[in-house]
Amino acid sequence: MTDQAPVAYTGPMRVLSGVQPSGALHLGNYLGALKKFVALQEQAPTFLFVADLHAITVWQDPKSLANQTREIAAAYLAAGLDPAKAAIFPQSAVRAHAELAWIFNCVARLGWLDRMTQFKEKSGKHKERSSVGLYTYPVLQAADILIYKATHVPVGEDQKQHLELTRDVAQKFNNDFAAPGFFPLPDPLIQGPGARIMSLRDGSAKMSKSDPSDQSRINLLDDADTVASKIRKARTDPDPLPETTEGLAERPEARNLVGIYAALAGISDAEVLSRFAGQGFGAFKPALVEVAVEALRPVGEAMRRLMNDPVEIDRVLAQGADQAREVAEQTLAETRALVGFWPGRG
Repeated sequence: MTDQAPVAYTGPMRVLSGVQPSGALHLGNYLGALKKFVALQEQAPTFLFVADLHAITVWQDPKSLANQTREIAAAYLAAGLDPAKAAIFPQSAVRAHAELAWIFNCVARLGWLDRMTQFKEKSGKHKERSSVGLYTYPVLQAADILIYKATHVPVGEDQKQHLELTRDVAQKFNNDFAAPGFFPLPDPLIQGPGARIMSLRDGSAKMSKSDPSDQSRINLLDDADTVASKIRKARTDPDPLPETTEGLAERPEARNLVGIYAALAGISDAEVLSRFAGQGFGAFKPALVEVAVEALRPVGEAMRRLMNDPVEIDRVLAQGADQAREVAEQTLAETRALVGFWPGRG
């Protein structure tokens, strides 16, 4: 980064986010992302992609990838997203993502990527065996965001570092090419209930599609009996629920279940405790089952209905891709001109 002060971006507010088609969506995705997307589509133009380019940074079965993409789109729609308000599309259908990512690869610095903690976590002890794409995917994320000049990005805490890199890339590009305020410095949207749902088996680990134990998560397509069984088997401690949220500080599993109830019921953690303080999990879990089944049933039913109509899902994805390309191609044309590329398109 240079020390030059950033010039404020004056374009419209836009929201962007994406979900990888690399496994079944779960309760954490629903509460931490999908429900927030539904609210955001009422506030600003919203671009929601299925991140299939990111998905192939690790091996994906080519025979399954397209259907996994449709499943994510079905979840978007089932959660309440409206294609008339939010562009829903496959990332790979808008080629400008990849072209801008290459330009940004030439703007970003190796030292910035070396600091990315998620690559270290995902590559583990076998860094040399990881794909180059896995190492550079934060640059593609920057392109995903900035190709739409998005100003706000709903992210989890684990993605906040990547958004900081996006801001660095945007500011360096603006400085390098004498284009103050060309790209915005996007802000994260990480507040609100359900921002971080943890594993049902380990309250210190995030609920994840990649966890080998299916008991660790509630999938959006789980039926009522499966949801009930997973909540009954969720890890807890022997103590009753406290009267205040401070009493949950050293109780990660209890804090997680209280947070899930609060997010599904649309109330605060403190309100949950006011109802159940002094009661054990033998009383609390059945109440949580009732709330979870009631909240997730319509989402699961809508997803199943949509997944039985792939033609409709493909229509939505094609429509969203057309909407996204219109914005992305304009940004790319402006970027190419700033970089100095030959103006013809061949």
